[in-house]
Amino acid sequence: MTTTESSATPAPDDLRQRRSDFVTHLYRLHRSMSSDNPHQAAEARRTMARLRRCFAGPRQEADAYGTVFDFDPPEAEQHIWLLTAGLFALHPQPRHDPNGRPSIGAAMGRLSQDRGDSVQRRFTQLVSVETTSVPHYLRQCVQLLATADIAFDYYRLLDELVVLLRNDPYGRNDERRQRIRLTWARDYHRASRLKSSPDTAEPDPTSPDTTV
Repeated sequence: MTTTESSATPAPDDLRQRRSDFVTHLYRLHRSMSSDNPHQAAEARRTMARLRRCFAGPRQEADAYGTVFDFDPPEAEQHIWLLTAGLFALHPQPRHDPNGRPSIGAAMGRLSQDRGDSVQRRFTQLVSVETTSVPHYLRQCVQLLATADIAFDYYRLLDELVVLLRNDPYGRNDERRQRIRLTWARDYHRASRLKSSPDTAEPDPTSPDTTV
């Protein structure tokens, strides 16, 4: 690919499809770890281990580049796709019903039913910290959710993180960033009030406009 091609801004529909294809690949990795094919399962586990280690430092992050860059993320979103891949590796899960799309807020609300104040404090930090600190607190939340095997939607998360974390020197996304934080908070409080039951369905919250 030439410099001109790589620096061109992709069409919105094309970019949305690339994001979707990337997250679909992550879900397939999870499925492949349980494959009857030993080679396929072993390779998926190795890939997932590389993605988990991307939080350890620049060298370890470089080991995850192949998985992410195969899907050609725009330069402005590369760090966000890497973050999403690392988070998925911390808490891999099967793909959900696309009509549900539970947010990270809804997932943390479910967790708070059993763990109360400690989860609320961690979630409050996530929705109130400066943008630069969001990855740190998001990672902590995902690790907590992994211990309880509570799932959320990674397609939705990537779209939301693009708005929250993509460089925006002129503040044009400030309103949309605040809307995402408020949506997470609303989903958290809705889910935290639901009685814990295996038959209780997640609400289908209206996602904020994350089209970029």
